[in-house]
Amino acid sequence: MTAHTGTPDTVTAVYQVRGMSCGHCEGSVSAELSELPGVTSVKALASTGEVRVVSAAPLDEEAVRAAVDEAGFELAGKA
Repeated sequence: MTAHTGTPDTVTAVYQVRGMSCGHCEGSVSAELSELPGVTSVKALASTGEVRVVSAAPLDEEAVRAAVDEAGFELAGKA
């Protein structure tokens, strides 16, 4: 995971997600992760499999995994 604070009250984490191949995939993953408490921004990129999540506090990896699973994809880990 690459984590840094963009502002004093945000954390950015980058995850690797397997199985995304198009804009619809990106939207599905983004929608599920956006539902997690504290998430303020999600940017998924199918071409690299990277998903960048900005949140108010560090996210629980199991919650991230469950959201990615719900979208129909596999969390490979933190990038």
